[in-house]
Amino acid sequence: MNAVSAADRHSRALLTGYFLGLGAIMAVWGARMPAVQQAAHLGTAGLALVLLAAAVGMVAGLQLGGRYARPARLPAQLTSGSIALAGCLVLVGQSESLSALLLAALAFGLAHGILDVAANTAAVRCQNAFGRPIMSGLHAAYSLGALAGAALATLTAQAPHSTLFTATGALLAGAAVAAVPVTRSLSGADRPAMRAGAGKLPLLSSPGKLWLLAALYSAAMAAGRLTGDRLTAAFGAPTVVRAGALLATAGLTNGVIGNSTPLALTGWAVFGLGLSITVPSLITAAGAGGAKAVATVTATGYLGLLAGPALIGALASATTLPTALLLPALLAAAVAVLAHRALENTTP
Repeated sequence: MNAVSAADRHSRALLTGYFLGLGAIMAVWGARMPAVQQAAHLGTAGLALVLLAAAVGMVAGLQLGGRYARPARLPAQLTSGSIALAGCLVLVGQSESLSALLLAALAFGLAHGILDVAANTAAVRCQNAFGRPIMSGLHAAYSLGALAGAALATLTAQAPHSTLFTATGALLAGAAVAAVPVTRSLSGADRPAMRAGAGKLPLLSSPGKLWLLAALYSAAMAAGRLTGDRLTAAFGAPTVVRAGALLATAGLTNGVIGNSTPLALTGWAVFGLGLSITVPSLITAAGAGGAKAVATVTATGYLGLLAGPALIGALASATTLPTALLLPALLAAAVAVLAHRALENTTP
C-alpha cells in the first residue's frame, strides 16, 4: 500500500468539497422545481419537457466530459464545470418562460455532466494514490450535500426561488474560485491504477410520510457510503456489492409489500442502504478504462434515471404500482448475481 502524502489528503478533502457541492446544488434544484414551474406558468407537460432537457444535457455533458477529461485538464474542468453549473442554476432561477427554461435546463444538465465526469475521474485517480478504497466516502459526501441542500431549500421555502438559486450559485462559484490553488495541485495525476487486494403504497401517501421516506432513504445511502470504503477494503468490491444488492432486494420487496408504515419505511431505508455501495464500486471498476469509461458508466446511470420511471409507469398501468416497483428489486437481484464477474480485480 502506498504511503499517503499530504498532497493526497488535500486532494481527497478537495474532492469531498466538490461532491458536497454537487449534491447540494442538485437538491436545491430539485426541491424548488415546483416554484420554477409556477413562475413560468407551466403545466405538467411543460415541466416534463424542462426535466427532459436537463436529462439530455446531462447525458451530452457526460459524453463531452469523458472525451475532454485528461489528467492535466482535470483541474480546469473541475473549476470551469463548477462555475458553469452555478451560473446555470442562477439562469434557471431567472427564467420565466418555457423557451428560456428549456435552454437554461439544457445548459444546467450539460455543465452537471461535465463536472460529474471530472469529479469522478479525479476521485478514481485519488483513490489509486491512496491505495485503498475511498470512493464510497466521496459519494457519501454527495449524499450529505444533498441532505444539506434539501434542508436549505426547506428552511428558505418562503423566499423566492430565484433568490435561493442566485445565493447558492454565488456561494458555490466563489468556493470553486477560492479552491483554484488547491485544485491546480490535484494529486494522483501520474499514479497507476492499483491491483486488487486480497407494502402497501397508500400507507406512504401523506406528505409527511413521503418526506420521512425521502429522509430515511437519503440518510441510509449516506450511512452506507460512509462505511462502504472500509467494507470494500476488508471484503472486496464483489462481495460487498453482492451483499448490498441482496439487502436492497429484500428491503425494496418489504417496502412494497409491507402492511404497516414502519415496515414500509424500514424496507425503503434498507433498500437505500443496500444500494449505497454500488455506484462507487462501478465507477471504481470503470476508472481502470479512463475518463471515457467513467463517462459511459455514468451516462448509463442517468439514462436509467430517465427511462426507469417511464418503464415503471408503463408496467403500473398494465398491472399495479406495487407490482411494477418489484422490477428494481429484480434488477438488484441481477446485480448480486453478476457482481463478481463485473467487479473482480477492482479493489485497490
